[in-house]
Amino acid sequence: MSYMALYRKFRPGEFDDVKGQDAIVTTLKNQISAGRIGHAYLFCGTRGTGKTTVAKIFAKAVNCEHPIDGSPCGECAMCRSIAAGNSMNVIEIDAASNNGVDNIREIREEVAYRPAEGRYKVYIIDEVHMLSIGAFNALLKTLEEPPEYVIFILATTEANKIPVTILSRCQRYDFKRISIDTIAARLRELIDREGWEVEEKAVRYIARAADGSMRDGLSLLDQCAAFYIGQRLTYDHVLEILGAVDTDVFSRLLREIIAMDVSRVVETVDELVMGGRELSQLAADFTWYLRNLLLVKCSDDMEDVLDVSTENLEQLKEEAQMIGTETLIRYIRVFSDLTNQLRYSTQKRVLLEVTLIRLCRPAMEQTRDALEDRVRFLEKQLEDGVVSGGAGAARSGLAEETADEEKTGKEETTRQLPKALNADIQAVARDFRSILGDASPMLRTYLKKARLSAGDGNTLLIVAPDDLSGGVLGSPEHKEEIRRLIEEKIGRQVEVEVRALESGGRFEDSFVDIEKLIHMELTIED
Repeated sequence: MSYMALYRKFRPGEFDDVKGQDAIVTTLKNQISAGRIGHAYLFCGTRGTGKTTVAKIFAKAVNCEHPIDGSPCGECAMCRSIAAGNSMNVIEIDAASNNGVDNIREIREEVAYRPAEGRYKVYIIDEVHMLSIGAFNALLKTLEEPPEYVIFILATTEANKIPVTILSRCQRYDFKRISIDTIAARLRELIDREGWEVEEKAVRYIARAADGSMRDGLSLLDQCAAFYIGQRLTYDHVLEILGAVDTDVFSRLLREIIAMDVSRVVETVDELVMGGRELSQLAADFTWYLRNLLLVKCSDDMEDVLDVSTENLEQLKEEAQMIGTETLIRYIRVFSDLTNQLRYSTQKRVLLEVTLIRLCRPAMEQTRDALEDRVRFLEKQLEDGVVSGGAGAARSGLAEETADEEKTGKEETTRQLPKALNADIQAVARDFRSILGDASPMLRTYLKKARLSAGDGNTLLIVAPDDLSGGVLGSPEHKEEIRRLIEEKIGRQVEVEVRALESGGRFEDSFVDIEKLIHMELTIED
C-alpha cells in the first residue's frame, strides 16, 4: 500500500477528535442531538483549521444509524460508506473548478430526488467564494427552500467575497486559528502513535511555523520526519529542513543593527545564505522576533503570551533595554513590508541586504522615523564620549569664535555682500528671524541653528551646522514651507538651497554671513 500523508491518515473521524474548535463542535452536536438541524451552513476560516473535516463528520452524524451524543458511531454501514467516500448521500464539490451556472443547475436537478439510503443528502461546496455571480444567483432559491432531506455546507477562506443574499440564508460558523499549544499537543500525540523520537523543542517550532493551521503542522512534521527516517528529529534538524534560523542568530542580527555595524550585518546575511536559509522565512521569523521584543518592552507580564523559553525571555528583556519603542515599531514596519516584497522578488538577497543597510544607516533616508534614529545615534555617541566630526567641529568652532570674537569682528565688518545679491535676498535676510515665528515647530528648531548666505542669482543659501540638520532642512516638504513663508512675508518668490557644513569645517571659511552684514548696515556695492 502506498504511503498516506499524516494529515490524511489522522484526519478526525468524529467530533471529539477535532482540536481547537470546541465551541463549533459543541453547537453542532447539540443541534443533532436535539433534532434542530439547519438546512444551510457556512464554515469560514483560514486554511487547515478543520472546515471540510467538520463538514464530513457532520454529514456522517446526520446519517448515522446509532449516533452517540450527536457524534457518529463510526461503525454502522452509513458511517463506513461515507468515511470511504462511497456514499451517494454526501456530494463534495470543488467550486474552484465547478463554478459555472451549469454546475449549480445540476445540483438543483439532483436535489429533487430523495436519498437512496440514510436520511439526508449533504452537499459540501468547498471554496464557495469561487462561484460566479450567475452561479450564486442560481443557488439562491434552492439554498433558501431546499427539500427537508437536503443540507448544504459551504466552506470558504474568504467570506467577504460571498454575496449578502447567500450569507443571510446560512448559519455561519467562523473557524479560528488553532493555538500553538493545541497543535503541539496533537503533534506529540501522533508522534507517539508512530513511534518516532522527536525533540520537544522541535515539536514546538513546527507548531509555531504552522501559523494556526493543523494541516500545515502535520505536513511540516511529515516533511521533517521523512528527511530523518530512523533518526531522532532535533530542533536543529527542523531548522535545517525548513530553511529557518535560530533565535540566537536573530539576537545577534538585532544587536548588530542597533550598533549600526554594516560589515557585521552583511557578514551575518552571507553566513545565513551560505547555510541555505530561506530569506523569505528569515524576514518573517525576524518580524515575529521583533514583535516578541515589543511585547516584552511594553509590559512586564507577557510570559503567558510569548512562546519562548526562560533563557530567551531573559535575552529579550535585556535587548528591550537597548532599543527605543519608536525604533522597534519602525523596524517591524520595515520588515513587514520586506516580507511582502520578498515573495515576488528575484533578487531576495540584495533586497534583504539593502533593507538592513538602510536600518544601519538612517542618514540614507529622509523620513521622520529615520531622522529620529539619527538623533538617537548622535545622542548615544555624545553619552559615550564619541563626538562625530560635525558635532565636534560645531563645538570647537563655537569655542574658537568666542575666543577670537573681538579679533575677527573687525575683519567681518570689512566684508561686502556679493555683487549678485539682489533686493529680495536682502529683504529675506533682514526679516528672517521674524519669518521663523510662523514656521512649524520642528522646522523652527533646526532653522535657529542655521545661518544665511547667498547663492547664485535669486537664491537664498541656508547653511546647516551638520548633516543631520541639513537632511531635515533639505527635505522637499521643509524647503517648500520655507519658500511659502518667505513669499507670504515679502510678497515675492525666492529660490531656496540648503547645504551642510563639511565635517570639521567653519562657516566663516566658506560662506559670507549676509544676515550679520545687513544688520550692520554695510554699503552694498553694485
